[in-house]
Amino acid sequence: SSNIRIIPRLDIKGQNLIKGIHLEGLRVMGNPNDFAKLYYNNGADEIIYMDVVASLYGRNNLHDIIKSTVKDIFIPITVGGGIKNLDDIDQILRSGAEKVAINTAITKDPEFITRASRRFGSQCIVASIEAKQNGTSWEVMVENGREKTNIDAIQWAEQVEKLGAGEILITSIDMEGTCKGFDDQLIEN
Repeated sequence: SSNIRIIPRLDIKGQNLIKGIHLEGLRVMGNPNDFAKLYYNNGADEIIYMDVVASLYGRNNLHDIIKSTVKDIFIPITVGGGIKNLDDIDQILRSGAEKVAINTAITKDPEFITRASRRFGSQCIVASIEAKQNGTSWEVMVENGREKTNIDAIQWAEQVEKLGAGEILITSIDMEGTCKGFDDQLIEN
């Protein structure tokens, strides 16, 4: 048996599933629950929902979508986008998600990972890293790929693990949405 797991990432804007090309130029695809069900029926091991505009509005708006998804889908759901504090995590987990993915907030306050994993368990806390190639290295980007941080993505991955993140979700902004497949160079590092 192979150890490859299929985990579709669904990017959501408002109530719609969208697909970003390099996280810009977003195309509306339809109702996220329909796609989640389709992926579930086709053997996905887990589903990731990302609220890609959460940081613009200052909050994650996926509670209703999560609640309706978990009625039909019996695999773990990870939710990310705009998670800033322990209350945000609490709300998302109460909606039925199993894990939360955090990016921007932990770059500003790395200890947030430690506080969150102590309270909810490290298995619930996913460090989301959006990496963009910068010469020979990768830089961590935040605000859905719009803002640079000057943080080295490889070193950051090691640090978030030490701080208590149970999982790391890496997105290569250079490849995201191009349908060209994974960025093997980034993963090898």
